Amino acid sequence: MQKARQGLVVVSMLLCMAGAATADVTMSVGMPGLNIGINLPLFPHLVPVPGYPVYYAPEVDANYFFYDGMYWVYHSDTWHASSWYNGPWEVVSPEYVPLFVLRIPVRYYRQPPVYFRGWQANAPPRWGQHWGRNWEQSRRGWDKWKRGSTPRPAPLPLYQRQYSGDRYPHGEQQKPLRNQHYRYQSRDKAVRQQIQQQDRKHAPPRQQVGPSESRPQPPQQAPAQQRGPSFRDQRQQPEAVQQPQRREPRAQERDERSRDDRGQQERKDGHGQGQRRDDDRRPGR
Repeated sequence: MQKARQGLVVVSMLLCMAGAATADVTMSVGMPGLNIGINLPLFPHLVPVPGYPVYYAPEVDANYFFYDGMYWVYHSDTWHASSWYNGPWEVVSPEYVPLFVLRIPVRYYRQPPVYFRGWQANAPPRWGQHWGRNWEQSRRGWDKWKRGSTPRPAPLPLYQRQYSGDRYPHGEQQKPLRNQHYRYQSRDKAVRQQIQQQDRKHAPPRQQVGPSESRPQPPQQAPAQQRGPSFRDQRQQPEAVQQPQRREPRAQERDERSRDDRGQQERKDGHGQGQRRDDDRRPGR
């Protein structure tokens, strides 16, 4: 009897531990300032939806999916999206939810809303009936596509497994890590727009420049002793630049002057020789 009681105690303890572990994984997904009821301390186990480029999380007690590089959660009649498995989450209007997310069959919703009751399990939810005629007209043909043209599922960002608990990055830290480890480029236009919007919202704030810093400052002149020698010469002898330079006499003028000088000398010499001849001719000599 005593052994039976001990066995019951051990079984009860094991059940409590298993329940606590499940609660840690599936209790809640959260976002700063907005709690959408899910908080994943670990990277979830994701399984492909057969025939769709979408994954779902069978072990998470929520409508939790992954499509084309982003996580999608349907909670409280609202779609939320994030590029990281535990948020931060952003609300996505029904007009901008990707088509293949809308086409996920009802059976893969782990917590289907009450209004899903009676809908076909292998068919997508009747969003037109729920969101109204205006939405259905704006998304006409959303539930019809060629099965053979269905794109392949995007690769899972498994690098996020190493970021959990205290290591989970904040919003401004997520984009650099994603660009470093996840090379996949989203094909769906709606997904690309959602990623760009979230990156802008969670980007680090820019440093503001004060009024005095934004005005261009005039260039400061260096002291006289630090300037080059050519600059000092210009400051000390500015009039030398303004005075016209004296031109040297041309070579022809110099030659003419030399000839004139030689002529004058020859005339002088001739005159002296003539005078000596006259003196010799005088009588008495």
